[in-house]
Amino acid sequence: METLRVGAAFPDPPFNGMPDNTGLDIDLMTALVEKLGATVEFVPYEGADFNGIFDGLTAGTYDCITAGTTVTPEREKLANFLPPYLISGQSLAVDITRLSNVRSIDDLDGLTIGVQQGNTSQPIAERLVAQGRAAAVRVYDYGSIRAALTDLTTGECDAFMKLAPVLTELVKPIPGVDVVQRGISVEDIAIAVAPGDQKLLGRLTVAQAELEDDGTLQRIRAKWLGNPYADQNLAVH
Repeated sequence: METLRVGAAFPDPPFNGMPDNTGLDIDLMTALVEKLGATVEFVPYEGADFNGIFDGLTAGTYDCITAGTTVTPEREKLANFLPPYLISGQSLAVDITRLSNVRSIDDLDGLTIGVQQGNTSQPIAERLVAQGRAAAVRVYDYGSIRAALTDLTTGECDAFMKLAPVLTELVKPIPGVDVVQRGISVEDIAIAVAPGDQKLLGRLTVAQAELEDDGTLQRIRAKWLGNPYADQNLAVH
């Protein structure tokens, strides 16, 4: 039986890294390979820069990437993407006990924004600094997300920006830290395959469309995100 090797960056809840190694992307790929009559093997990516995950496609380390991955023009030069299975956006978290006045990116004057290396939040934060709306950007290695969020409580970092579903999960166990703004951006989240693998792209695209049509994808989104809609920016939080 064919085994599909899937590149994933852990932990990235609710996409992966939930209890017992579960998550939205885990359920999605499990359902997809069932449609294909295959099995799935998740291959962890452990680089400091998330964009390095695409090297694994060209190197043949894995067949596709399912890691809550935003489609960008730069990434489209490195991979082909299926239609998005999710539309979401960046969000902002702060320690509301320490910075109770910060409710959005409009309140970051003089403050430092934390981001992960290679994350799509990085250019947004850098643009805010260039516009004089924030003081600085602090870039953390991709795997240092939990340490970065702890820095919000110590003052080592003032705010952190990351995709809303992930940041919402990650801040839950941290007292005083909360997501204060969502919908900062609108981003397509999609599965990536190697540029030359048109056959796999086609097979996965058809299988994903079938999962959307039969309601499986809606159930998966509802399970992990609280609502079934592809466009999570329409969700009421």
